[in-house]
Amino acid sequence: MDVLRPPVINIDGRIYRRNVIQEEQYEEEEDFSYMGPPESEEFEAEETCDIHVIEQTERGFRCAIDVPTVLYKYIIGKKGETRKRLESDTKTSINIPKQGVEGQIVVTGPHKAAVSSAITRIEVLIDNFRKKQPFTHFLSLPLNDPKIQEGFLKFKDGVLEQCSQDQGLDGSIFQNPAKLHLTVGTLTLLDDSEVRKATEHLQDCQNLIRDIAGGKPLPLRVTGVEYMNDDPGMVDVLYAKVNVKDGSDKLQVIADRLVEYFVSKGQMAREWDRVKLHGTVMNTLFRKDTTVKEASGSGRQGTNEREAFDARKILKIFGAYHFGELDLNTVSLSQRYSAGCTGYYASAGSISFS
Repeated sequence: MDVLRPPVINIDGRIYRRNVIQEEQYEEEEDFSYMGPPESEEFEAEETCDIHVIEQTERGFRCAIDVPTVLYKYIIGKKGETRKRLESDTKTSINIPKQGVEGQIVVTGPHKAAVSSAITRIEVLIDNFRKKQPFTHFLSLPLNDPKIQEGFLKFKDGVLEQCSQDQGLDGSIFQNPAKLHLTVGTLTLLDDSEVRKATEHLQDCQNLIRDIAGGKPLPLRVTGVEYMNDDPGMVDVLYAKVNVKDGSDKLQVIADRLVEYFVSKGQMAREWDRVKLHGTVMNTLFRKDTTVKEASGSGRQGTNEREAFDARKILKIFGAYHFGELDLNTVSLSQRYSAGCTGYYASAGSISFS
């Protein structure tokens, strides 16, 4: 670890430094209900916890926090070892609801600083294991306008007709036209409470987005295709390029500001300085499961090896292909592995440009 640039963690807008320690390894037992690996990282931070309310009681101090039930096992650890360690280190008592029972995790102790320390350590631990969960939702900008879908289907037919002999190319790797979109960022929302919170955060962005867009839909042009990696002969993703018709950077600014806000609220991780705006039209991940067309972008991916395809002929023939134009008017909090009545991803919430 570079001591001058240590790894950090963002929890509800607060920054903590991580110290990586050796992770204990063990074989999982049959009953995994309340088992999970012990914490693999510790933190160095002031023992303060001004995010949560710590109440004084007759016996000392008490603080209750909301934690998705799926993460309880990581706080408990194998045979309760992680919880015992936390309680021993902080001189507190940690009460966790029983399996299948929703409720708050309650920390009590004789000293306020001890309760604060336990809460902070629990949150660092939760964040560590949250990152191992697959993303469940994503902020999307729909591109499934009928004119774009029509242009996409012509593109697909043309590619399959003129380039079908190319290595690794078949119809299963094309996007579902009803789900054409731009991915702004992905979120891991593990219970209904977190989904509601994300929906509220999206609503908070309503006026900001309208100010940038001028209170009206954003006219877009979808023209040209590009590939993700540096070898056009071994490609996993081809995407359509999307630009504002007047040449402005409004679309980029909207995407970047959305990510900034959700990162500040601790519900999204920043991966790049700027959002890479692209509408996926072909993705070799689709070949693995043709029933699912995923939010392509920075989401977590499986470990199965991809089968790349040769895109050189596609780029030569269709590099400047015009899919069409549309007026973008919606930002949606889309649910992964879902479909609504229109065929697009089911929405947990949305805001409009106008």
